[in-house]
Amino acid sequence: MKLLLDMGNTRLKWALTSDRWLAHGAVGWNEDLDAALTEGLTSWPRPDIVLAASVVDSTREALIAAIVMRLCAQPIDWRRSPAAACGVRNAYAEPQRLGVDRFLAMVAAHAHGGGPHVLVGVGTALTLDALATDGRHLGGLIAPGPMLMQQTLLSATAQVRMDAAGRVQERADNTTDAVVSGCWLAAVALIERFVGQSTDDLGARPTLCLSGGDAEQLVPLLSMPAQVTHNAVLRGLALWADADE
Repeated sequence: MKLLLDMGNTRLKWALTSDRWLAHGAVGWNEDLDAALTEGLTSWPRPDIVLAASVVDSTREALIAAIVMRLCAQPIDWRRSPAAACGVRNAYAEPQRLGVDRFLAMVAAHAHGGGPHVLVGVGTALTLDALATDGRHLGGLIAPGPMLMQQTLLSATAQVRMDAAGRVQERADNTTDAVVSGCWLAAVALIERFVGQSTDDLGARPTLCLSGGDAEQLVPLLSMPAQVTHNAVLRGLALWADADE
């Protein structure tokens, strides 16, 4: 049995797998991590292997390593982005500098098949990657996610303030809606531009897949077909672990 850990900027997601998914869960970094993992894992046999994909700092990695060692008596096998694995070839000259979450999302998409893909992660950061049918990574982009754009704008200005949740509109008639609309539609414009340019390079219209905490909210704003994928990082990590066996 394997314990898989996806350590993202906002939360930790985990899954226990053997020949199938047995259990999974998620916990925010601002919550009681020890209690959440204890509750989720102690009713199961201890895993034989623990694998983790992390984009967080070494302090949080050390905290999770200590909790896992106490609960599972296993060290963590930290996975970093390689030059190639599971049929995916990393475009970065320094492969390890590509976020492992992005690499694993490509592994999951490539295993699913169905032609070229554009993978978009919509969370604290907005990440975009183009993946050819043969597993070639063409490169990607990183921008602030829509919510981070809003937070940054509000923290850096004296008079831009929001008094409600706001609605996305093409032309807003109040500051709250103007901020929300500007940030979300900026993300939409970047995605649609990236897909358009990637279509030319890939020679076919790619399947557009969005993942992350804000993906569901972004999909209806796009003018092109898109699908939301769940647990892409964990699924990619499971495929990489299986390829090692």
